Amino acid sequence: MESRLAVIFKQFLEHKIAMVGALIILFLAFIAIFAPYIAPHDPIEINLKERLLSPNGEYPLGTDNLGRCVLSRIIYGTRVSLRIGIMVVGITSAVGIALGMMAGYYGRTLGEIIMRIVDIMLAFPGIILALAIAGALGPGLFNVMIALAIIGWTGYARVVRGVVLSIKEREFVESARSLGASDFYIISRHILPSCVAPVIVLATLGMANVILAAAALSFLGLGAQPPTPEWGSMLNGGRAFMRTAPHLTTFPGLAIMVTVLAFNFLGDGLRDALDPRLKEKVIER
Repeated sequence: MESRLAVIFKQFLEHKIAMVGALIILFLAFIAIFAPYIAPHDPIEINLKERLLSPNGEYPLGTDNLGRCVLSRIIYGTRVSLRIGIMVVGITSAVGIALGMMAGYYGRTLGEIIMRIVDIMLAFPGIILALAIAGALGPGLFNVMIALAIIGWTGYARVVRGVVLSIKEREFVESARSLGASDFYIISRHILPSCVAPVIVLATLGMANVILAAAALSFLGLGAQPPTPEWGSMLNGGRAFMRTAPHLTTFPGLAIMVTVLAFNFLGDGLRDALDPRLKEKVIER
């Protein structure tokens, strides 16, 4: 009989869209790791003699208004976007899991306080709140990551709290409690493993949201500052040349779109593989 892990892996492999997303993400990770060896030019080197060139043999995606290679900047921008996504998702998931555990397991006063904070934060549009926080902190990638981390933990807290509430009163948890097991042991051995699947799905989809939000904030001038190659700031820099040099906005926009779609595809596949019942409900509808 196949193990649960083997069944999940088999279902994931059968999800064609998810496999496409996974392959794209692996390709992006490869580009990010080996950017210095792949990029044909220095991404921040200025060459005004070759400014605003259309795609050609030497510059496959053309050059920007300062003569910098657009392809090289997109390649290095992959590093920036993936780093932002990984760091923000790592922080938000850790904070959200911890607070969701406390809210669900201990409940009452502590749980009410945590969930009321969540409700207050969710009352504001996420990107608007991130914009306000980033604007207050000042421009820069680090401040953007702080802003996105502040607003991003609430989803994890709500999901984890729901899982904990559905599990903490089950027989195996009550048995462990009656045998004198500590709260830490019960949470780490019995409750936390049940939260892994929904958190993985949420984190995968969260990567797409973080990358998109970071690009939006950079586009508005609050994220990456020149000469850092970042997709959102590249879009902002190419606005003034949309008619004369459309490649300055087209290619960074495509990079953002493909990356966000890849993580969404992967997240959908993981969701279907980790929770087949959800897929059955969708089909029934």
